Amino acid sequence: MSEPSDIPAELAGHWRPTVVLKRDVFSTVERGRFTTPNGERDAVLRRIDGVPWWSYPLARHLFLRERRSLSIVAPLGIAPLLLYAGRQYLVRGFIDGVALHVARPIGDREYFRTARDVLRRLHRSGVTHNDLAKEQNWLRGADGKAYLTDFQLAFVFGTRSKFFRLAAYEDIRHYLKHKRSYVPEALTSIEKRILAKKSLPTRIWMQTGKRVYRGITRGIFNFTDREGGGPRLVNDAPPMLAALKQMPGVKDATIVAFPDRRVGTGLYAFVETSQPVSEQDVTKTIAALNTAAPERIQFVEALPRNAAGGIRNEVLQLIAMNQVDLIDQLLTGDTERALVSRIVAGRQNLRDKFSF
Repeated sequence: MSEPSDIPAELAGHWRPTVVLKRDVFSTVERGRFTTPNGERDAVLRRIDGVPWWSYPLARHLFLRERRSLSIVAPLGIAPLLLYAGRQYLVRGFIDGVALHVARPIGDREYFRTARDVLRRLHRSGVTHNDLAKEQNWLRGADGKAYLTDFQLAFVFGTRSKFFRLAAYEDIRHYLKHKRSYVPEALTSIEKRILAKKSLPTRIWMQTGKRVYRGITRGIFNFTDREGGGPRLVNDAPPMLAALKQMPGVKDATIVAFPDRRVGTGLYAFVETSQPVSEQDVTKTIAALNTAAPERIQFVEALPRNAAGGIRNEVLQLIAMNQVDLIDQLLTGDTERALVSRIVAGRQNLRDKFSF
């Protein structure tokens, strides 16, 4: 994949990047500041100028679908505002919030009430999202409300045709799957019936097209997990973790993925130690597995944990991605804030953090 220049010429003087959020064969997504007639504001840039030639036609198609759908739904207050739309660059407003799989709104009925309202407004505008099975396309704003993002697969309908109704039904069904995961006690009898009944096109897709889709995305594009960590996070990270946890002085460890401008997706290891351990020792241990070491290794006094004792990977993921301003809304007390602040201060991934 070719490397796009830092600032597109047509956005010079208007775009100031701060951090890379995602990079794959369909686009590069950056967070930054965009100057509008009303002043500078937080924004997100999707750019397709650096994608490979062989994926460009599809990347362009997805880009245009997102541009068209955002022009319709953004004014509704349920999705990012469309701030700029060029041939290869799309700038949308930044929503202060985190993805559903990071926020994990367990028991939060109000969030899912707002999410249902979001879908009503979306469908009334004649748009279906078509990619709501992915938790990262649902955001929980700092205000506690639901928002949608990533409209690359969205459809814009001129009429409420049968195809529209089927697509809208699937949007609702995927919403209900998430509601079942986080507030199952709030499901109504009607919602349970919807969950139990996939539409006929979906049943056909599950038996035919989805297998082809998985073959292409996993076999050709190496998309192997929902957060975009790729095959290294799925295949290489587990044995790395097992080896790390056997090292003298290592109490526990976890590995998350982060966008890397050099390799596309990198691995970031957080290692909790009880005595000094060197990065050279870690690299040597992982080299014995005949795999590349994580691009970033950070030693910490303790890993943040939830009430059940599980490692809070959602917090560490934001640290690895330099999205540190989104962390505070996930923290529960002063002790946890103090621990996370020390981890943030020592973070290793500054490669994809722009400085101006």
